[in-house]
Amino acid sequence: MGEEAASFGTGTDAILQVAAHVAGGGAAVAPEITAAARLAAPALTGLPPARLRQALEQVILGPAAGQGLQWLHDAGVLAVLLPELEATVDFSQETDRRHKDVWEHTKQVVMRAPARPLLRWAALLHDVGKVSTRVLLPDGRVTFHRHAEVGARLFGPIGRRLGFPRDERQRVSGLILHHLRANAYEAAWTDAAVRRFDHEMGELLDDLLDLSRADVTSARPGRKEEAARNIEALLQRIVAVRALDARVPPLPPGVGDAIMAAFHLSPSRRIGELRRLCEEAIDRGELAERQPAEHYVDYLRQQGIDG
Repeated sequence: MGEEAASFGTGTDAILQVAAHVAGGGAAVAPEITAAARLAAPALTGLPPARLRQALEQVILGPAAGQGLQWLHDAGVLAVLLPELEATVDFSQETDRRHKDVWEHTKQVVMRAPARPLLRWAALLHDVGKVSTRVLLPDGRVTFHRHAEVGARLFGPIGRRLGFPRDERQRVSGLILHHLRANAYEAAWTDAAVRRFDHEMGELLDDLLDLSRADVTSARPGRKEEAARNIEALLQRIVAVRALDARVPPLPPGVGDAIMAAFHLSPSRRIGELRRLCEEAIDRGELAERQPAEHYVDYLRQQGIDG
C-alpha cells in the first residue's frame, strides 16, 4: 500500500480499510500512510458505532489479526477508539520480562482464540482491567487483584460506544469476568464444585474454555500443552457429572414428600422452592448430595424453615 497518497483528507473510512488490509495479511503499509492515518485518526469518532465495530471486527477476525492490531496502535487509531486497550501497550505484567507485556500477550490471545466475533472481542479486552489493578510487591512480584471484575465493568461503556446490543455486551462481559476460572481447575475439585462451575457458566461454557486455552501464552516449554490438558480434564469432568446427574439426581427420590410431611405442607410451589434451596446448597458445596431425604429436611430446619 505504499503507492497510496499519504493523506486521508476527510476519507477517514479509508483508515479502517487499511487496517482490514493489514489484518487480512496484505502488503506492509508505507510509513507515510501510517503517519497520515495518525493525523486523521481523531476524526474516526464521527463514524457510526456500527461501522466502527464492523471495522474492528474485520481486524480481530483476520488471519493476521496481530499485525492489524499493531497497525491500529502505530496509526493512533487504537488510542482514539479503544483507549482502554491502548493503555496496555508496554504495560508489563512482570518486572523486567518483556514477553509478559500485556499488549503483546493480548495479540497472541486474539490470534489463538477461535475466530468467533464475541469470543475474539473477549480475547481482545480480557486484560484491560490490569492497568488500574497492578500492584508491585516488595519482593518484586506483581499482582492484579480483581482485574477480571474491573475489565468486565470496563466493557460496559466500550460495548455501548461501539453499538453492541445488550445481550452481546453481557456475553462479552461475562467471558471477561470469568476468564481466569477454568485455568484454576484442579483434579481435587469435588463433583459439587464442577457442577457449580458448569451451572454458573451456562451458555458461556464453550467460549470460556476456548478463551482459557488461548490465554496461556507462556514461553515456558510445555506450559501451553499442560494448560490444554487441564482444560480438557475439566471438560471431561463436566461431561461426567452431567451424565451422573442424568442417572442419579443430587436429591434423592421422595425428598419432596419428606419436606411436605416435615413442614405440614400441601403440594404447592413452596415444595419446589425448598428443593431449590437444597440444590443450591449442594452446588455451593455446603450440603452433601445423594443422601437420605431426612438429611435435607434437617438442613432446611437448620436454615430456620418452618413451613
